[in-house]
Amino acid sequence: MDAATLGDRELDVMTTLWHRGSGTVAEVQEALDARLAYTTVLTILRNLEAKGFLRREEEGRAHRYFPRVKQRAAQKRALRRLIDTIFLGSPEALLTQLVADHDLTAEDLTRIAAQLGARPRTEDGR
Repeated sequence: MDAATLGDRELDVMTTLWHRGSGTVAEVQEALDARLAYTTVLTILRNLEAKGFLRREEEGRAHRYFPRVKQRAAQKRALRRLIDTIFLGSPEALLTQLVADHDLTAEDLTRIAAQLGARPRTEDGR
């Protein structure tokens, strides 16, 4: 299960389910910003279930879908893949790109530096 392999619509659906906790096809369809057909949302949910991102339970005539992957875990895997592939394994290159592409204030940078300085390091130095 790798969040970096999810398509845009799949990410939209996962984000909806992470926010809501669960949903039926109709509930997800209604919550999405994009107007998608019921059958399209159903197909996306089935694909996410097949990929192991969701589980489903029968609820009357409908099915309720639940995330099997926590959002934070998916974020970490996707970010690791992004760093490894696009930034050649360099978190520093990613941060440099983010700072260069966004108008961060001195206050923003001070807050980020404080967060980085306060977080515990893992055995591999990350």
